[in-house]
Amino acid sequence: MYRNIQRLESWRRNAFTDLTNSPDDDGTFKKSNYVCPNRGVRSSRFENKSGVSDDLSYFQEMPEICDVIFIVGDEKEQICGIRAILAARSRVFHKMLYTHCRSDSPKKRTNMMRKLRKSGSTEEFAESSHPRTVVIKEFDPNVFHQLVEYVHTGCVTLQAETVIGLMNAADHYGLDELRRACIGFMHCCINEDTVCTILCSAEKYIQYKSTKSLVQRALEFIDENGEEVLSLPGFSSLPEHVVRLILSREELRAEEVTKFYAAVGWSRQLCKRRPGTKLKEAMSPFIGSIAWHFIPASVLMTEVKQCGAVSDQQIMNALAFQADPNCVSENKLTKTLSTIHLPRDCDSSSMNTSHVTWEDEQVLNSDISCAMSTSSDLTDTSSSGGSFGKGDQKNGRVLEV
Repeated sequence: MYRNIQRLESWRRNAFTDLTNSPDDDGTFKKSNYVCPNRGVRSSRFENKSGVSDDLSYFQEMPEICDVIFIVGDEKEQICGIRAILAARSRVFHKMLYTHCRSDSPKKRTNMMRKLRKSGSTEEFAESSHPRTVVIKEFDPNVFHQLVEYVHTGCVTLQAETVIGLMNAADHYGLDELRRACIGFMHCCINEDTVCTILCSAEKYIQYKSTKSLVQRALEFIDENGEEVLSLPGFSSLPEHVVRLILSREELRAEEVTKFYAAVGWSRQLCKRRPGTKLKEAMSPFIGSIAWHFIPASVLMTEVKQCGAVSDQQIMNALAFQADPNCVSENKLTKTLSTIHLPRDCDSSSMNTSHVTWEDEQVLNSDISCAMSTSSDLTDTSSSGGSFGKGDQKNGRVLEV
């Protein structure tokens, strides 16, 4: 009896396999993903989501089926889409693309359709069905293209160059699953090869709350790997205020001479991008971020002096401190940041420069430049002695978005 049941089940599976593996119209055999239900079942659900995703991935190549055109970014790049899919997937897109339809009364829409039928001409209908144009200024074209691709197909390739923009676009258009995926990817993709790229891409989206949290995480990674990151070629591509912020952080685990080389490398690249800019002018924002008295005397007398960005008085103070720390007054080796005029409601004892925010850096740049113009004393960015120690290791933080 048991053997007969086994034979029956085997026959049923083979019969169903033959049915699902039947030849197509072209004579080829394709195995189906359909799973055979138990015997006696009158209905069964079949899904082919990957097939739908694959088919819709070609919509950009068929503009005739698209009924909305987005003009994106300063480049005014055109990105096509299907209104029905966009509106079904996002309430924000629905409100954006169908607000005018809802504003028309049912009677008005009915009269318009009757008029089109009676006219017998396709010109008015073609005019009414013309693709709608929407201008998008908040996001870059490559970011918005990935967003539209995800909305239509449910798939997208996450990349370090666009993940911050895509995360904020997903948040803006109410795509929570995509936003969470971007945050998870960010936690994994921050490394020496991508951290500079991520900070560069964050420049456009720093006004978003999620961006600030992820930028802080990237800065903490740089703090722990300062020697390596400051030596990367990509460091020269960072904006000036970002470099200034990194070099001014007390938690940055990098030697002062490494910070000097990073500042010189960034300044030389700026001189190449802007012909006529002098090295001294390009490097001036970073002078107060380096503790010159912790740089070896040989480097001070050669490379630092030759670059022409550091005054002779600062170099002499640094050399004098290295020869005899007691011969240089303490006020000549204080932080440049401590000379900034703080707001009336801010106490200098409560100011922590290690937690300077992205927006605060803009204010600090102008304040520090003012302080530098009135003082030529040697400055120091580390109250613990310039070079980092093992006791300065910063604890990890849990990113909450």
